Amino acid sequence: MNYILFDGTVREALLPFTFTRPVAEIRIGILTIREKWEKYLGYTTTTLTEEYLSEKYPMVELENNVMINASFLPNAILSEMVKNLEPNQAIFKGDDVVAFYTNETQEEVDFYAYEIIDYTEDCLTVDNTWDIFAKNDAALREDYELITEGRTSQPIPKSVNVIASENIFIEEGAKLEFVTLNASTGPIYIGRNSEIMEGSVIRGPFALCESGRVKLASKVYGATTVGPYSVIGGEVNNSVLFSYSNKGHDGFLGNSVLGEWCNIGADSNNSNLKNNYEPVKLWSYETENFAKTGLQFCGLMMGDHSKCGINTMFNTGTVVGVSTNIFGAGFPRNFVPSFSWGGASGFSTYLTSKAFQTAKIVMARRNVDFTEDDAKILEHVFEETKKYRKE
Repeated sequence: MNYILFDGTVREALLPFTFTRPVAEIRIGILTIREKWEKYLGYTTTTLTEEYLSEKYPMVELENNVMINASFLPNAILSEMVKNLEPNQAIFKGDDVVAFYTNETQEEVDFYAYEIIDYTEDCLTVDNTWDIFAKNDAALREDYELITEGRTSQPIPKSVNVIASENIFIEEGAKLEFVTLNASTGPIYIGRNSEIMEGSVIRGPFALCESGRVKLASKVYGATTVGPYSVIGGEVNNSVLFSYSNKGHDGFLGNSVLGEWCNIGADSNNSNLKNNYEPVKLWSYETENFAKTGLQFCGLMMGDHSKCGINTMFNTGTVVGVSTNIFGAGFPRNFVPSFSWGGASGFSTYLTSKAFQTAKIVMARRNVDFTEDDAKILEHVFEETKKYRKE
């Protein structure tokens, strides 16, 4: 069977992260949503997404296909229902379509002509940017069980101070000595070829993905995910870093999400709680206004390729777009549009020629090419977000 993950109606609610990727490529827990589905289904998947993203994330359509709403995270029951779908059947949870069977000759999908199968069990969904960190605890626990089932961890080094060692899984090539791991509050996953440096104290649930690093004497609270090739240091609490992002120095990052190729300058901090303890509002690209999150704790949402200089201070509930460069004294505003250059004293436009030059240098350091597809995507984002910048 051919499985295709589609963005659904949540793409705008997941900006700025879905400016540069389909919903399926969002990381929550240990794995991306795509990786979760592929593990449960036992098949590779492709993507139905925005046209400007489709060259990098193409869709492969065969004679018979099952379309899956990527905002739904799989579990054993749901994935089995998807695998058992037959022609003219669709799975719904309430009013939301989860998956449906289609074929390449089908010109349109009319669910009134389908047999509707109701999914009534609980499952995780990603409907807003803040869900990525707010639901990371539950997603990380589910991924941990999925990844480690039937497998044996590498031995925990004797110098490591451990609580609840049965909830710790270490992959081959990982390095850690003279650190403290407390897995009594949730599982701890340490990925292949990753490193936790001496003096670090980590409380689960926590995931350090392949080739990730935790710098010397870091303090990490769950539920935190450090994506592949990403780096953390200082104090981190309930945050998710996608791939290739750095928060490698002292300073606080809490209840936050960083996309790919982000860099947080030394001694930078974000607030995750308002002084009056009221629920946090966050910029919404859907309404082009600030929307209620219902959360008391909410920090920084930073899109791909964005950077901030040393000693940067972010207010509670700040949204930073794609390819921004923030520096200087004071608090920048709570919404920083994509391709902005500056800080609290004001912003100018960060031209794509300069942004691309930086991206090439940054990515080359990790032996990753900045491709023509990457450039086209960022050019599109630059044009799409013009209305938010004062140019």
